[in-house]
Amino acid sequence: MLPWWVGVALALVSYVILQQLAAAPAVVAGKSGQMAEVMTRSIMSGFASVGQFIVPIFCILGAIGSFIRRKKRAALVSGVTESKGADALNGMSWREFELLVGEAFRLQGYSVTELGGAGADGGVDLVLRKGNEKFLVQCKQWKAFKVGVDIVRQLYGVMAAQGAAGGFVITSGTFTADAKSFAEGRNVTLVDGPKLFGLLQQAKSTGKVGPAPAPAAAAPIPRQEATAQRAVLANLAYFAQESFIPATRLNTGLPSA
Repeated sequence: MLPWWVGVALALVSYVILQQLAAAPAVVAGKSGQMAEVMTRSIMSGFASVGQFIVPIFCILGAIGSFIRRKKRAALVSGVTESKGADALNGMSWREFELLVGEAFRLQGYSVTELGGAGADGGVDLVLRKGNEKFLVQCKQWKAFKVGVDIVRQLYGVMAAQGAAGGFVITSGTFTADAKSFAEGRNVTLVDGPKLFGLLQQAKSTGKVGPAPAPAAAAPIPRQEATAQRAVLANLAYFAQESFIPATRLNTGLPSA
């Protein structure tokens, strides 16, 4: 989703360019061989005459839509952060929950592409990018059920197929013990309702998530696995801090880059 001001800029640029094409003087064919060139310029001028109004209108409509969506996302974040607890997440629709999660990652500096779980992508709802690395996110707005290991295993398989550096499974509820066990030692971060609520509160107040503490030393991890795990280490450390998980649980032993 492009910022609204990009749509406004595109509207201005397209109008100027197309207006100049439409106002270009007509070319009169002096020789029979110039007829094709005259016809081509006439067609371009005709399209430009109409397009100088139509194209900017579409750009402005896109800018308005982008502005409305941004305001809606900001309102979702404000509504949750101003509530007294994570129960505010339970009153959302699945679509609102995905929008909220996407905005949370935008506040952390990620570029977010919303997929809505459509297509043969293993139910991936968001694709995050930061630098040259890609992360996959699956959202589960489940109020009464725990997210099981099958969901986590599915995302992990899609991550391997797409070469993603890491992944997140985010729910408004909780995870089963099997799901947590499977995620341990893998570059998959599980975020339940209380953790998401804490993330949104800090991101809203500071505009970003604070720096993660340095991990303690541990048994070394093979270098080929370290690159993927290092990308999500900061997020793991943050979520651990918010949930009061002992620091020893984040003992990754990643080799230096």
